[in-house]
Parts: sequence; C-alpha cells; structure tokens
Amino acid sequence: MLEKLSAKITDAFRFVTGKSTISEKNIEDAVEAIKMALLEADVNLRVVRRFVNSTIEEAKGEKVLRSVDPGQQFIKIVHDKLVSFLGDADPSSRALKLRGPDVITNILMLGLQGSGKTTSAAKLALRLKKEGRKPLLAACDLVRPAAMEQLTVLGGQIGIPVYREDGAKDSVKVYQNALIFAKQNLIDTIIVDTTGRLQIDEIMMAELSCLKETVKPDELLLVADSMTGQSAADIAKTFDEKIGLTGVILTKFDSDTRGGAALSLKTITGKPLKFTGTGEKPEDFEPFHPDRIAGRILGMGDVVSLVEKAQEVIDQKEALELQKKMEKENFTLDDWLTQLRAVKKMGSLQSMLEMIPGMQGQISEEDIDKAELKKQEAILSSMTRKERANHLIIGPPRRSRIARGSGTSVAEVARLIKKFEKMRGMMKKMAKGSKGGMPNIPGMSF
Repeated sequence: MLEKLSAKITDAFRFVTGKSTISEKNIEDAVEAIKMALLEADVNLRVVRRFVNSTIEEAKGEKVLRSVDPGQQFIKIVHDKLVSFLGDADPSSRALKLRGPDVITNILMLGLQGSGKTTSAAKLALRLKKEGRKPLLAACDLVRPAAMEQLTVLGGQIGIPVYREDGAKDSVKVYQNALIFAKQNLIDTIIVDTTGRLQIDEIMMAELSCLKETVKPDELLLVADSMTGQSAADIAKTFDEKIGLTGVILTKFDSDTRGGAALSLKTITGKPLKFTGTGEKPEDFEPFHPDRIAGRILGMGDVVSLVEKAQEVIDQKEALELQKKMEKENFTLDDWLTQLRAVKKMGSLQSMLEMIPGMQGQISEEDIDKAELKKQEAILSSMTRKERANHLIIGPPRRSRIARGSGTSVAEVARLIKKFEKMRGMMKKMAKGSKGGMPNIPGMSF
C-alpha cells in the first residue's frame, strides 16, 4: 500500500537532507521530484499544483533556509501539507453522526457496482456493533441479483440481522418496512445498502434521490475503489453534486494502490475520507487518520495503528501474564499457538510491517513465508494440550504422531521444538529488557 509513492517521495528528500544549509535550488529540485511522484501516483493535476505551490512558498521562507536542520524542517512541511490534503486535522470531522439509542440513525451507503459497497456496509455494521450499537442491514440494492444474498451471508457471519424482501421492486417500500422491523426489534442504526450500477446514470440517481427523501439519512457515505485512482475523486464529486455526501469510504486500501484517490478526494470534493477497507475480512475496516497515512507515505510508519490493532485482539490481562511467563521462562507451546492466532487476527503481516518506521518497502510479500507460519500452526494444533504445556515430554513416538496429524515430517516437528527452545531464551531477555529499553538480541540489531 502506497509503497511506490512512499519510495519516490522519500528519495526526493536526498536533495535537502544531510546538508548544513539548503538553497532555493535544493528546494525546487526536491519539490519537482515530489511533483513527479504525485503525478505517477495518479493524483489529480489541480491537487498536485496546489500541493507544489504551497510547499514551495512555505519552504522558501527564512525559517527553513536558516533552520538549524533545514532538511528536517522541509520534511515537516511536506508532512503537514500531506496531512492537510488528506483531510482535516480535527478527528470530529470524520466521526459518524450517530443519534442517541432512542432515535434510529440512518446511514445510506452509495457507490457503483464493484466498489465494495455491500461488503463495506457489513464491515461498518460490525464496527458499530463492537462500539455497543445495535445495527440492522437493509437490503435495498434491488438491481444487482446477488446483492441481497451477499448481504444476508455477510450479516450471518458477523451476527447482524438483515432485512430483505425477495422479489421487491421498490427500494423505498423496502426501507419503510425495514424501519418498522427496526422499531419492533429495538434497533438503533439502519445501514441501507442502495442500488449500484456499472456507471453513473440518471435512473440510478433518481432512485437514490427518492430513497434519500424518504430515509432522511444522518450519513450519506460513498464507497469508492482506491484502485481507480483520481477517477474515484471524480465519481465522489458527481455523487456529491447529485445526491450530497457526508463522507467517503475508500476500499481496497491494502492493494497496490498508488494513492491518487486518497490524496485527491478531500481537495476535489471537500468531503472527509472516514474509513478505509484494508482486507477481505469483516474486521479489515479502519477509521481514516490523515496524519498516520502521511507518516506511512514518508516512511515514518504508523505505530499507533499497530498498537490499536494489537489491543483489539490481545487482552491486556493476558499480555501481562504472558510477560511474566516470558520473564520466568515459563512460555509454553500453547502460548505460542495463542500468539500465532492473535497475529493472524491483526491482518496481513505485510500491512503490519508497513506500520513500523523504516520497514515499508524493506520486506516484500514474497519475503514473508506464509506457508511456514501455517505449517507451524498445524504442528502446534496437532499436539495435545498436555504436550503444548510441557514440550519436554514430546519424545520420538509423540513426534511421529504429531507429524502424521499435521501433514509434516518428524524432522520439521523436531525443528519447531528446537526453534521454540531458542526463542524462549530470547523472549526472557526481551521481557526483562523491555522494562528499561529493548535488549540486544543475537542476530538482530535495533
């Protein structure tokens, strides 16, 4: 995600970093390189011009040219400009407008076919459920044949009710009946999956206008595909002019997106980017933070998001207990299996590495041996609880049984146990060292 843009922008900083003083020529060279990076990322031309002009104007000020560290000062200017172009610094501008529990909140999901609208509706519903809301998914996309069924399946997976009417022709009537259902079942939020077509046309807009008049939504969220580049911003502008938007959800943000959509949307539409879809799982749905995305683009990482992801899947009490086990070298194979599964819940390893400062672009998807991780989980899952609690009892007969059960070899089982024993010693050092800073671990440097 944003890897190519990040690499090109950070490369542009070579013109200004490491120098005791910088000239206007240095700044112009750096900004020109950034301009080319933005254009290659499919950022809207008008947005690029604004970005370049405002950056040059500020960077050529006396504050930068005479700064103690002009290179770092220039990077800060670029960072702040990226944040302002990605969105408002005030997080309340990106927060959903949710009514109290006694009044139903209506959210209208808009978008073209293939943008991920139906999936995003389910992801949003799950997020609201985790926040204590009681959402209902209303199947009002009566054009795409599979939309109703897809929403029903997704609702079943995340435990959220779906209101649908098979054979219905009038989306307004479906919503009205969904509203009656919501009141009867103490629902506080209705997320309406609306009609989508392959392209914007008058028929779709007319239907959405009628639905909007009836629903009187608190939020009108456009779901746009980040892989479409700056055309996503053009689509958003059209929807805003015809229907009116309160925000945008950008899907496929974990893909090889060039960043054009994210950087163009706010400037072109004036509407905040509120959420991003970062994977296929219902949990892969994140609030959009301009400062964090700017940090990733500039190779600064996003440790805050990484910690938040970890907090979602790792219980604080369990984490403290785990640290105590690591200190006393009581960490077991059962604990290892638990940690492997927790990491899987956090999303792709590639996306997590990108959040660590300096790691973006250093390790590719191919470098991550997913097959090995699956193999480790299979071996651990093939052990009994007693074996995972005490690996010392796993002799040759047990290793043979575990190998057969996991579809691996005895040598691979033995290798995993040996790796675990080595890891336990390293973890003990890490647990003790974390109290006063990261320790030096053989084979690794920090």
